[in-house]
Amino acid sequence: MVGLPSVDSSDSTGRVDSDNIINDNNNSDQRVYFVPFRWWKDAQDSTSGESDVKKGILFTATPGTSYAGPMKLINNIFNSDLAFNLRKEEDSLHNGENGEVGVSGRDYALVPGEMWLQALKWHSDAKVAAKGGKSFSAAEDDMADVYPLQLRLSVPRETNSLGVKISKKDNAVELFRRACKIFSVDSEQLRIWDFSGQTTLYFVNDRNRFLKDCQRQSDQEILLELQVYGLSDSMKGREGKKDEMSGQHPTNCSSGASVMINGCTGTANSTSFGTNASTFCGRSGEAGSLGLTGLQNLGNTCFMNSAIQCLAHTPKMIDYFLGDYCREINHDNPLGMNGEIASAFGDLLRKLWAPGATPVAPRTFKAKLARFAPQFSGFNQHDSQELLAFLLDGLHEDLNRVKSKPYVEVRDGEGRQDEEVANEYWQNHLARNDSIIVDVCQGQFKSTLVCPECKKVSITFDPFMYLSLPLPSTTLRTMTVTVISTDGTSQPSPFTITVPKSGRFEDLIQALSVACSLGANETLLVAEIYNNRIIRFLEEPADSLSLIRDDDRLVAYQLNKDMVKAPSVVFMHQQMEEQYIHGKLTSSWKTFGIPLVARLSNVVNGSDIHGLYLKLLNPFQIRAEEVLDDCDTSESTAVEDISQKEHGSSPVSNGFEKHPDANGVVSPSECELQFYLTDEKGIVKESQIIMGETVPAAGVSGRLHVLASWPEKYVKEYDTQLLSSLPQIFKSCFFTKRPQESVSLYKCLQAFLMEEPLGPEDMWYCPGCKEHRQASKKLDLWRLPEILVIHLKRFSYSRFLKNKLETFVDFPIDDLDLSNYIAYRNGELSNRYMLYAVSNHYGSMGGGHYTAFVHHGGGRWYEFDDSHVYPIGLEKIKTSAAYLLFYRRVVE
Repeated sequence: MVGLPSVDSSDSTGRVDSDNIINDNNNSDQRVYFVPFRWWKDAQDSTSGESDVKKGILFTATPGTSYAGPMKLINNIFNSDLAFNLRKEEDSLHNGENGEVGVSGRDYALVPGEMWLQALKWHSDAKVAAKGGKSFSAAEDDMADVYPLQLRLSVPRETNSLGVKISKKDNAVELFRRACKIFSVDSEQLRIWDFSGQTTLYFVNDRNRFLKDCQRQSDQEILLELQVYGLSDSMKGREGKKDEMSGQHPTNCSSGASVMINGCTGTANSTSFGTNASTFCGRSGEAGSLGLTGLQNLGNTCFMNSAIQCLAHTPKMIDYFLGDYCREINHDNPLGMNGEIASAFGDLLRKLWAPGATPVAPRTFKAKLARFAPQFSGFNQHDSQELLAFLLDGLHEDLNRVKSKPYVEVRDGEGRQDEEVANEYWQNHLARNDSIIVDVCQGQFKSTLVCPECKKVSITFDPFMYLSLPLPSTTLRTMTVTVISTDGTSQPSPFTITVPKSGRFEDLIQALSVACSLGANETLLVAEIYNNRIIRFLEEPADSLSLIRDDDRLVAYQLNKDMVKAPSVVFMHQQMEEQYIHGKLTSSWKTFGIPLVARLSNVVNGSDIHGLYLKLLNPFQIRAEEVLDDCDTSESTAVEDISQKEHGSSPVSNGFEKHPDANGVVSPSECELQFYLTDEKGIVKESQIIMGETVPAAGVSGRLHVLASWPEKYVKEYDTQLLSSLPQIFKSCFFTKRPQESVSLYKCLQAFLMEEPLGPEDMWYCPGCKEHRQASKKLDLWRLPEILVIHLKRFSYSRFLKNKLETFVDFPIDDLDLSNYIAYRNGELSNRYMLYAVSNHYGSMGGGHYTAFVHHGGGRWYEFDDSHVYPIGLEKIKTSAAYLLFYRRVVE
């Protein structure tokens, strides 16, 4: 390190601790600070006379031999170091007396620690004086903006230049990325003024002695550490963002016009680079530049910055908070926050709209937010919509003009017109809620509930602050169900159907009936299968489909309607399996396959059970031209055996004589099936079913459970794999990227307004039935607000999975027409809206990054990426990252 101490005060992120900086000041800070030239010159001009201004050496940056260009460096950040040359300008004006020198955003200065602290004191005192505050103290905001950067210097053969290399090995990835943006030399000219005297060491006459003292050769390098100040925010961009504005000039700017970047003036003929394209027309303090101020990221606060920027550019709210809003703060509202949220937001908005403002650190607002909403404390990533909902509600309560809320009794419609009832609800609402938020952001729903039992209809009119629209892909659900015939004519067939995600079981039956071409005299009996057993039958039409999980397995048995009241028999299967236990080969019965179901007549015997079972197995029989064994277990032979048994013949099956034991039970042969009565789980063998003997009637459930024990012969002659094949309801493909879906905003609105049943957790208490019912609900738009906020529900949750939908929503920008979607037509108000802001979320759930698109004066759109602000084209507004849409009413 040449003439510089190590920076022990920096943390793992490269930030410098403010306490250590103050302590270093007492011991004469020997560090070299790299600062914007304009920032330093403003302080010098105000604190020093013209003769006292310290002379500096001006260097101009030119590409080095290994310089790869800024775009290549950003896109291939791990493949190349940054290298360039600094050429000494001997004839330059060292202190920049020329008014055009040092005002460009590409001019920087190297200053010693003492000079930096003096300039910092001057700027801080200027801010304090403007606010009537206390004297200078090193502010946390200033110290947080300092970070170290390691440079490697070399001296080429020509004595008027220095070689500079910035390596990834010496700097953190984020700091190296910032360096690539700061020291880019392929766009506009980069100039560095050295007032520290460090570079003088390289150009003294006894240069060789200096090199010898450093124990280096001409091709070796010296490590130099700079303390970069004032550049972290203006240079910080979203990781992975493409260079959309490279080489682009703002429109309507003449070559001699002044340019302002978050309060930093420059020249309009400068070429923007990468994400440093935050330029727009207008001189410092002009109206065209007001409001184009970024917000510093305090650590995963991009969600907050995005929502605030959208609100900070909301018409009427801007005028309100830039005016005398404090007189409306309600300090007595028990539902409010003593006006602290409103005051903090108002102060923050004023800073964002101050002339010549630089990026603002919203620390005070963040502290107030964490105090009243602990869920937003700390530095974790959060949902911008949740922040927006809390903020709008908090602002409303803090600014509620109603000091004492009256008690309001809600009356029933009593057959009155909807218009009368809606106005009554709205006036009752205004009697308790009256604020700028209600004036601008609140509308009214018409909510209709219908009881599924007594058909009682309940209509209410409720206020809303925003619309949370589902994406149509989330309103439907894909389910796969296997249909099995009970007449033995066809094999099991899986059908994939689409049903409403919040639908009922009757929706499943209806969709499945169409898919399998169910006959008019047929019906479906749906059951859930687990461990080769039926664990439940789904027979209640009003049951919610949310009770069926994606990893469940369903079977629909195709039955005859004429026998719907007849008892049914459920066949379960088991076969002998051999396994080694403690080194000994043992055999045991194991269940397998899908249970089979059929209807029974009122009185049945063992022969009926046997014949019915073989009939159900017929689709699974392996068709072969040769008989593999002497034992033929076809249905026809089985029927002959049944006939012989019924006529008193000896129990013979395919030549194998069966002799009854002492108890009269026929001993099983290796070629015959055995049937046992069992329980619902197929575990207990209660009694064997004998040919010709009457089988006990079905129990209270109306179902007879039979366990069929298969001999080895049956296992070979029937396709047990087909009998056991049962797909899940829905199988997620975690490693398969789905093609991007596209849907219009109007389709999302239609899905939102569609009638749907309430979930089991949202049961409605029916005043007619006097019980909680799973009623159907229908929403209609009745009264639209001046500012319409639309929330696209991209995030979905389940017990095991959190997911974000990347569906591209095609939303109108200039003309959102809701005339066809509003139930009450008020001819005085327009139903057309224009987009003015978008909150975007890039990345996946639990992470990612938020930005904001804002329509500013002059018809231009700007992107607010934390502290960075730059213009974007209209074609860039619609993306699959759009999360919150802000519309304002168009006055016709």
